[in-house]
Amino acid sequence: MNADRIQETVRSVSVIVPVHNEEDNVRALTESLSKVMPGLRLKEWELIIIDDGSSDNTFAALTELKKESGHLKVISLRRNFGQTAALAAGIDYAKFEVIVTMDGDMQNDPADIPLLLKKIEEGYDVVSGWRRRRKDRFLSRRVPSYFANLLISKVTGVKLRDYGCMLKAYRKEIIKDVQLFGDMHRFIPALISWKGVKVAEIETRHHPRKFGRTKYGLARTFKVVLDLITVKFMIRFISRPIQMFGPFGLLLMSSGFLYGLFLTGQRVFFHL
Repeated sequence: MNADRIQETVRSVSVIVPVHNEEDNVRALTESLSKVMPGLRLKEWELIIIDDGSSDNTFAALTELKKESGHLKVISLRRNFGQTAALAAGIDYAKFEVIVTMDGDMQNDPADIPLLLKKIEEGYDVVSGWRRRRKDRFLSRRVPSYFANLLISKVTGVKLRDYGCMLKAYRKEIIKDVQLFGDMHRFIPALISWKGVKVAEIETRHHPRKFGRTKYGLARTFKVVLDLITVKFMIRFISRPIQMFGPFGLLLMSSGFLYGLFLTGQRVFFHL
């Protein structure tokens, strides 16, 4: 890791939380963060909650909570664009040096944020949570996740045990320019690996969902596989586009040259 980053103190943090139909969780979320963040003695911090087109009273609840907290910023999307798009909106809006992302269903524990920041201060660029004792359904969530993590680690070369954990910390300069689409938020550590970033993974707590219902099922696993193909393509060619387009360009150029010789031969020898 970079020597000049060892023991660097984190002074400002943006916490980004995408939510969709979480009216029963947003107050508990903001209250938990309001207990944890002041204890870090940061110079500045902000909580950015993105309402991803909720159809319940999530936005109304957030509007009331905003009146109670000077740290809370609320972004409302016109429709449900998906977790990745909501996260990207929050990243674009964030202004502080470290960005922490987490779920809004209270399964991630805000009390783990100091652990993430400690690793950032040690010189890491990305710190990912690992839900070792995950409180989700075994067959429909944990088993597919286990194999998906093995596959993603193998294909991308960035070995993490829990790509799907939303509780992560990033240096802002590392993540700000990442283009996110589809369901690619879980692949961010792999997408930025070509920059030579230092990635750490730490065990974090995970709680059962108390309110609302999960938005994900087995169908999400197939989307992950499709996105993984795109990610592999991006990692391989993002810094060496000539390796992808060069052979095609050479083939087209050679074909054009040979066809030109053929037409010239017809003109000269057969007067066509």
